[in-house]
Amino acid sequence: MKQKTMFYCTECGNETLKWAGKCPACGAWNTIVEQPELPKAVQKSGGRAVRSAMPVRKACPVTDLKADEEIRFPTGMGELDRVLGGGAVKGSLVLVGGAPGIGKSTLMLQICSKLCEFSKVLYVSGEESEHQLKLRAKRLRVESSSLYVISETSLGDVLESVAAEQPDILIVDSIQTLYNDALDSPAGSVSQVKDCTMALMQLAKGQGGITVFVIGHVNKEGSIAGPKVLEHMVDCVLYFEGDQHTSYRILRAAKNRFGATNEIGVFEMRDAGLEEVENPSEMLLSGRPDDAPGTCVTCVMEGVRPVLAEIQALVVTSAGGNPRRTSNGFDYNRAAMLLAVLEKRGGLKVSACDAYINIIGGLWLDEPAADLAAVVALASSYLDRPVPSDLVAVGEVGLTGELRTVNHLAQRISEVQRLGFKKCVVPAHRAGNLGDFPGLELIPARNIGEAIRAALRPSE
Repeated sequence: MKQKTMFYCTECGNETLKWAGKCPACGAWNTIVEQPELPKAVQKSGGRAVRSAMPVRKACPVTDLKADEEIRFPTGMGELDRVLGGGAVKGSLVLVGGAPGIGKSTLMLQICSKLCEFSKVLYVSGEESEHQLKLRAKRLRVESSSLYVISETSLGDVLESVAAEQPDILIVDSIQTLYNDALDSPAGSVSQVKDCTMALMQLAKGQGGITVFVIGHVNKEGSIAGPKVLEHMVDCVLYFEGDQHTSYRILRAAKNRFGATNEIGVFEMRDAGLEEVENPSEMLLSGRPDDAPGTCVTCVMEGVRPVLAEIQALVVTSAGGNPRRTSNGFDYNRAAMLLAVLEKRGGLKVSACDAYINIIGGLWLDEPAADLAAVVALASSYLDRPVPSDLVAVGEVGLTGELRTVNHLAQRISEVQRLGFKKCVVPAHRAGNLGDFPGLELIPARNIGEAIRAALRPSE
């Protein structure tokens, strides 16, 4: 008899009886995927037989619950602790997502060196054998008798290993390789990924309070095999980003029930593993060309950390009738708006030119504080006049060409001063009450015209 199937939205989790191009619940396009319907016996048991063996927890009044703060512990990597909100939380379920080969497994195995100093760690790998794990641990200099490894893909066997070893921390690499024998669907399908993650969540929230780290691969669409299916189930979602052809990696929190989601961690991939980059501003500005038109530095806030980033722009005469607009690391619609403001309020005829904007280092600048630096870089490329290498521009640009202030401006300027810059273009109505910054000249500007004249050198 043919098995019945259901359809499932990878964005919101809505289930439907038939496929549709657009999800009727959340409105997302091309997110409906097919999954086999669970057998009735499996549905009654919650999807697997091992659930029935778990103790039944009784409800209690909220007044009887303890309001103690969560128990945090360091992972041994300050950048990871920063993204997690100060360290990992006992009894939490953390999902680490990213493209294959980006360094997720390296990060998880590397933190075992510190975690094994005060806890027992069980590393479950469904992609590598124990011998391969030993070779990688030796390369990363991870040697501890408190680290237990097992190469297993069966969910039941993994839970039995957890019951036998009683670890404090469980690392699963990866969730796409786990499967439940009670389901007929293959490993990596929506039903298998959801069911295995639910079992791990119950394990983390149980009486023992095991901290679980789950690795999830992201494909190009970010669906089915990716962590989009699991984001609503876990406590924390971390995304490991970066180009495999470059050495730098950025760790972001897309969801965090125990901390902020606007922090980032920066790492550098080396032969001996990942190395923390404590000062990402110096990394992002390294190799910056001198006296090159079309580049300007700005200061953005990544959580509570000010980060200096370089914005590059290239404006050239269009060869066709329809000028091309391209942005990498910068919002496309905002870039188009800034180009329109630059022509209307700045007097530069950029409508007939191709315009390209690029953010160095893999950052994504999504706050208005980068507007002024983008406008200055575009004007610099259009006029072919370089911006001084010791100048930074910070401010939001309005549709009338005026400059608006941004939050944490004093903290941004302190970071600019610390890194040795000599000039900083800021909105005029805030320049007078920012305090004194020795060695740094604050250049007030009311609109983009004044900012461009102050930032660009006069032609020789």
